[in-house]
Amino acid sequence: MNSFRILAVAVGIAGLAACNYSPQEQKADNIEANAEARADNLEEAADNASSEAREDSLENQADRVREQGEEKADAARNSADIDGNSADDTVSGNSQN
Repeated sequence: MNSFRILAVAVGIAGLAACNYSPQEQKADNIEANAEARADNLEEAADNASSEAREDSLENQADRVREQGEEKADAARNSADIDGNSADDTVSGNSQN
C-alpha cells in the first residue's frame, strides 16, 4: 500500500510537471505532494502503533506535516502571484487559461 501511495504521488508530480506551470507553482505542488506522502506514512505508522497514545501522537504529527506543507505551498504560490509568474495572472493579461 505504501509503495502505491508513493507511486501515485510520483505520477501526480509528473503530470503536473507536464503542465505549463511557473517554477514557483511547480515547487508549491511538489511541497504539497511531499508533505502528503510523509503524512500518509505517519498515518500508516499510527495504524500499526502499539498503544493508543502512540497512535494519537503519530496522527497529530501527520496533521502538522500536512498543515505545514500547505502553508509552505501557499507561500510559494503567493510569491508566484507577487512576482507575476502565476499561471492565473489575469490582472496582467498573462493568464494561461
